[in-house]
Amino acid sequence: MALVTVEKDGAVAVVTLNRPEAMNALSRALQHALAEAVEAMDADPDVRVIILTGAGERAFSAGLDLKEVATHGLALGPDGVRGKSPVKAIADAAKPVIGAINGVAITGGFELALTCDILIASTNARFADTHVRVGVTPGWGLSQHLSRLIGVYRAKELSLSGNFLDAQTALAWGLVGKVVPPDDLIPTAKKLAADIASCDPDMVRRYKALIDDGFARSFGDGMALEAERSAADNAKVTADSVAERRAGIQARGRTQVG
Repeated sequence: MALVTVEKDGAVAVVTLNRPEAMNALSRALQHALAEAVEAMDADPDVRVIILTGAGERAFSAGLDLKEVATHGLALGPDGVRGKSPVKAIADAAKPVIGAINGVAITGGFELALTCDILIASTNARFADTHVRVGVTPGWGLSQHLSRLIGVYRAKELSLSGNFLDAQTALAWGLVGKVVPPDDLIPTAKKLAADIASCDPDMVRRYKALIDDGFARSFGDGMALEAERSAADNAKVTADSVAERRAGIQARGRTQVG
């Protein structure tokens, strides 16, 4: 059985963690397979948006495979080789990655989710940072991502207690963008992915990079970065190109609901 499955539907690729019997725990083999799948879809010219989810309704991912860690440790794989990082693959992806969080996202699984560009959660989803309970320091960005998303006080509440956060509270705290019934999770993610895929892919790529690069800087430096890239990019925009797209934007505004 493949550790990661990939389903392409037009311009959208659904990448699924496929160890449901182990709550999609991130063994080294799964980490490597996931990184390769994301890299392949990011390089695929037919794919414009990637959706990441987990098999089954119990877990998006329960984090690192602790049985494997107990046997082989954290630093290297059992063959003495460090595999590819799925978090780095997602972070480096030029295309948007939508996390469709179908169940629990715990510790390493939580970090995986936070690396996605957009999060949609099932009502079955729950989030937990259990690093303090496992005795392992995060290395995939959780200590920095979480505080920037929900505020430092709430981040400390979660990370220093190891408590779980339910989907509705995650929505209220701004951690996820939508919460939907389990059966609606992938269709909702695919609809959003299709909306993104209907836009110019080069513009989507550049705008995603602008948001990410600016977010990593101070507000003032981010504003300066936008001004710099805006001047360079918009110098290439013609009045005719804007006029061609204006009617479609107006029609979409009249008909789009939600």
